[in-house]
Amino acid sequence: MVFKRLLGSLGVGGPVVDTVLDPGPVLPGRELTGQIRLEGGKAAFDIEHITLELVARVEAEHGEGESEGVAGFGRFTVAGGFRLAEGERRGVPFALTLPWETPVTELYGRPLGIVLGVRTELGVAGAKDKGDLDPLTVAPLPAQEAVLEALGQLGFGFRSADLEYGHIGGTGQHLPFYQEIELAPAPQYAHAMAELEVTFIAGPGDMEIILEADKPSGLFSSGHDAVNRHVLSHEGAAHRDLNAVVDAWIRQLVAGHGHHSVPAPYAHGDHHETHHGHDGPHGHGGHRSGPGTGAVIAAGAAGLAVGVVGGMVAAEAVDEIGDFFEGEEGEGGEG
Repeated sequence: MVFKRLLGSLGVGGPVVDTVLDPGPVLPGRELTGQIRLEGGKAAFDIEHITLELVARVEAEHGEGESEGVAGFGRFTVAGGFRLAEGERRGVPFALTLPWETPVTELYGRPLGIVLGVRTELGVAGAKDKGDLDPLTVAPLPAQEAVLEALGQLGFGFRSADLEYGHIGGTGQHLPFYQEIELAPAPQYAHAMAELEVTFIAGPGDMEIILEADKPSGLFSSGHDAVNRHVLSHEGAAHRDLNAVVDAWIRQLVAGHGHHSVPAPYAHGDHHETHHGHDGPHGHGGHRSGPGTGAVIAAGAAGLAVGVVGGMVAAEAVDEIGDFFEGEEGEGGEG
């Protein structure tokens, strides 16, 4: 990233900070490493702390509308308590562990349109400023990739992916948002669902898989979308015939029964309002985000063959990360 001077609360002539992430995607629950490069300003500065914050672009539903915003999902103080001399250059290596629920931004090396970033905050002599922002690339865990691969083998195809603000009740979710991966139904299930939504909530030993079938009009007599929840260990994913397992999950979902169903509905934001009626556990109501900033991915005979529809949509989503987050900072500021 280009060096970015801290001209806000630190004043002209302040230090320069540039955070460089080590190349390659990171996996949820694994270490993110890199180096923070500092260059002293026109005077010596006492660096009280250097903090890295994980941030994400998320969607929030309210009433009949929807808005986008920035949600933080982890803060790590990686250095501090030293004096940076005038014009001094210093490198500060860091290593931090991503939350297990960190969303996936790419699949088979292709971006999904999910926007994550690492924001660097520099605290100097009682003031602080966000001096650098870097896009974060996250690949799926082997168990997540195995489930998606099984769905691709069964004939499901990706439409889009997004991040929704709120919690899915009855799960072990810790982050303030969750990721939805929206799939076109396999031909053999097209009569039973208009869309399949998949959410992974990963932990150290296993992960929850929430499957929601968006019903075609008039299909389910109860009027609800069908939702099931399953738990798969990371180790078990490597030793099971997941094509058969996942197909059984889908059949159970279509049948509308099974003891793995999510026990509690979705709740939005801080008020934890429970949604009933047609909303279902993911709280969409009649709304489906559909293809947008997310890449559209088609399923191929060999699994999930990735193809971006709509030109450079996914790439643009990644390129705009700085402008989007900086716009949010400008609106809110720092105290």
